[in-house]
Amino acid sequence: AQRAAAGENGDQGGVEEAPATQEAGGEGDAAHKQAGGAFDLSKLKGKSHKGISREPPKPKAAKLPIKGKPPPKGAKKEPEVLDYSQGTAADAYSAEAGSAFTAGASKMDAEEEVEYEDDASSSDSGGLGGWMGSVFKSVTGNRPLQRADLEPALAALKERLMTKNVAEEIATDLCASVIEGMVGQKLPTFGRVKTAVRQAMEEALLRILTPKRSNEILRDLRAKRATGAPYVMVFIGVNGVGKSTNLAKVAYWLGQNNVKVLLAACDTFRSGAVEQLRTHAVRLGVPLFERGYEKDPAVVAREAIAKATREGFDAVLVDTAGRMQDNEPLMVALSKLIVMNKPDTTLFVGEALVGNDGVDQLNTFNKRLADLHPDPSMTRMVDGILLSKFDTIDDKVGAALSMTYTSGAPILFVGCGQTYTALKSLNVREIVKALLG
Repeated sequence: AQRAAAGENGDQGGVEEAPATQEAGGEGDAAHKQAGGAFDLSKLKGKSHKGISREPPKPKAAKLPIKGKPPPKGAKKEPEVLDYSQGTAADAYSAEAGSAFTAGASKMDAEEEVEYEDDASSSDSGGLGGWMGSVFKSVTGNRPLQRADLEPALAALKERLMTKNVAEEIATDLCASVIEGMVGQKLPTFGRVKTAVRQAMEEALLRILTPKRSNEILRDLRAKRATGAPYVMVFIGVNGVGKSTNLAKVAYWLGQNNVKVLLAACDTFRSGAVEQLRTHAVRLGVPLFERGYEKDPAVVAREAIAKATREGFDAVLVDTAGRMQDNEPLMVALSKLIVMNKPDTTLFVGEALVGNDGVDQLNTFNKRLADLHPDPSMTRMVDGILLSKFDTIDDKVGAALSMTYTSGAPILFVGCGQTYTALKSLNVREIVKALLG
């Protein structure tokens, strides 16, 4: 009876004195022990952690650099111009932020020399002379070239182009055009045949890659400014290709050429897009026009252009939401923006890495923009191309050829790094050299 009473009292104490906090747990355990319970909780805790609530360890706070204190030895220095770690106010356009324009000359204004190998060196290195030489050894004598004489060499050329990421269909068309231009020519020696084929291929590639419309953006910009209106450039493309970053590179280059730029945040769809563009604007020291999220991007762009006109800006760079080419609502919104605002240049931003996928994306964008335009006679499609990550593809430059060949749009810029200065114009002869060897 005494044991039963003790057990009853022990149960009662366990209910009434259940610990509400971790500090009260010791008293609860003592009550159980004193009441003659069968379990010694202090020993049980030492054997097992199961069922015991513990506070999770607090994450260690990241050590932020102290202002004015140099970084520790060996620490990796990140490019300051693309650092998103520091939050900034929307209107923090200070003189210090504007100093980004003096960080270095944009590579857009740098001239690059391209050295060509002669036939002997290219033969040794496996270039055009090397793989073509064996094909033309049988072509001698002062007789007209026949299709059969050229087809083996052009088949080899087609394979070479495809290894450089040129689409098969485009490589086939290119080789066929060379054959058509050379059949019937009389070339007395094997060496002259090699030279003629190389020259014909170079001319065909240069014809494709050389812009059919003016790509003198600064000249066009000043001509437009003379009319009292700003030059408007809209950046479009699929998700994740770096539209905002490359827009900032273009703004940096324009700023170095004394162009007064306004950025327009018309990606009102993706969370964080406005803040990302604001970071670029602050670091560049240029103003940003924004209306937040869930607004009609066409209306935001129109208001930005109106502000630029009133306040004497030379150019408006319009950032848009990344969208897959089969996303109907977003493609309709993009078409509306272009139809309503009539930009001077619609710039397609694509990755040099994706190869033929980029060609498909560009073609589909053009097709959807044409289909959605209310007036077929006034259709506006892609006017120019910006290829990002061009520094990562080595000699696999075929995407540049494929995108230009299929769309007729020139490559106005290539991105070649992570800083604002890392933007270049396309060196057409450099591309031809990489393709032909």
